Amino acid sequence: MDYSKYNERAFECMSMYLNLAPHFINERMYKNTGGDELAYSALLASVCMLDTVNDPDDKILYRDYFIPMVHRLDPAQFEADPYFRNISFDEKVCGDWKLSHMKCSAYEAFVCGDPVVYPNGKILPQIGYFERDYEYPAVLQRGREWMTLMPNETATIRPHVIKAGGNVLTFGLGLGYFAYLAALKPDVERVTAVELDADVIRLFCENVLPQMQCRDKIEIVQADAFEFAEKNLPGDFDFVFTDIWHDPSDGVEPYLRMKKIEEKTPSVRFSYWIEDTLRLYI
Repeated sequence: MDYSKYNERAFECMSMYLNLAPHFINERMYKNTGGDELAYSALLASVCMLDTVNDPDDKILYRDYFIPMVHRLDPAQFEADPYFRNISFDEKVCGDWKLSHMKCSAYEAFVCGDPVVYPNGKILPQIGYFERDYEYPAVLQRGREWMTLMPNETATIRPHVIKAGGNVLTFGLGLGYFAYLAALKPDVERVTAVELDADVIRLFCENVLPQMQCRDKIEIVQADAFEFAEKNLPGDFDFVFTDIWHDPSDGVEPYLRMKKIEEKTPSVRFSYWIEDTLRLYI
């Protein structure tokens, strides 16, 4: 089967829903339909106007995409995260940037991981929801979210934390989530976080870093990521994690640029936030 047209439709449907009506499904609708992941999938299909009875293509789209892509998640699992448990702050503002808290409402749809790419060509979005409200920390620039503790970000950063070891370099600071989890690891000797924006650094150093029990292992450097990489790699770094883009729309160019630096430094292991997703756009 050629899944290309179904891939496109699935992503179009989810993009439209997430941008225009992520709160449409409510508790009454959900429970009246069955109160489980299958019920949520059916409601999504209905909102996206799929005819799962008479249209053969819509039947395939529902069966092969809408049903397997939906995940009912437990907010308690994310609230048990070390950062979530140990780091807290009131709303703070510095320049265009703000440390704040946001809320994901019960039954609100959200992306919860990189798309899954199958050998047969199918590319499956990952959509999650909670059955209760979930409040989470975030850092925003002029109202635009740059880093949050929503499932999509924790799920797509944790694999890089697992791989980190030795002398670690990370490009991009945000909430300091990667730096904190990496520094907690016994096999990580030091974490150097390179961030260009002075206001982000100030917010972090004044409100977040003092709460980190591993803060002595974390060094913050204000610099351009590419200039720092060109001047300081390989140096004594063992692992590099790059997270300097907001999403695929602005991530492909810097990703490819950093990959060229990686080619020059084979002794250092590189890792990139949402790399699997970025590759779909190249």
